[in-house]
Amino acid sequence: MPGEPTPPVALITGANRGIGYAAVEGLARTGMTVFLGARDADAARERAASLRAQGLDVRDVQLDVTDPGSIERAAASVQRSAGRLDVLVNNAGTPGEPSLQTAGTAELDAVRAVFETNVFGVVAVTEAMLPLLRRSERARIINLSSSIGSLALMSDPDHYFSGLPGWLGYPPSKAALNQITVQYAKQLREEGILVNAADPGPTATALGRSGRADVTRTPAEGARIVIELATTASTETGGYRRDSGPVPW
Repeated sequence: MPGEPTPPVALITGANRGIGYAAVEGLARTGMTVFLGARDADAARERAASLRAQGLDVRDVQLDVTDPGSIERAAASVQRSAGRLDVLVNNAGTPGEPSLQTAGTAELDAVRAVFETNVFGVVAVTEAMLPLLRRSERARIINLSSSIGSLALMSDPDHYFSGLPGWLGYPPSKAALNQITVQYAKQLREEGILVNAADPGPTATALGRSGRADVTRTPAEGARIVIELATTASTETGGYRRDSGPVPW
């Protein structure tokens, strides 16, 4: 009926598997319209269709966060379909090839490739989606970080991170993403756009098991903090947290 509120609209990048896919399903089950973004258009269509078959409002969109043209087309698609964006989840990320990131023997192109997706891709997507976010009354941006980006934990000799190799790509890229999160939070605070970094915790994926054999946390459990930050009434911005609480910077 005219005048009835429309469901919140979310876009999740890198969402055809793992934590991203779990976040799509979780947010759609709250009643949101969710755009499932993925580099592979066929994978996006198939995964979105599987959730639509369950009665969820999930729409596919081809989105490569390292391709300006793809980002522009994705923003136009959201504009045409929904006219605004309430929640942007910058989930797309890559660990890169660890053996090419080791301090002392690192290949610069390999390190750059990680930053291209994990840092510059987030900036590119966020900038492109801001006009749509500014049309929302409760816009939120959630950046998928990791505790591996925590300087406090990484420099703690008693933490299991101390046993990991000195990678110059993935951990520094997440530390940079945390700083990007803080800068957006500062800049957008007066507009009421909340920006936070989410740590899913060690999750049962190839990357999540790095350095540990005891990881049993599922993608759905890893996505809990995304769903919490996307749906809570809290006005926190510039935070860095997982579902158990704040993560030390």
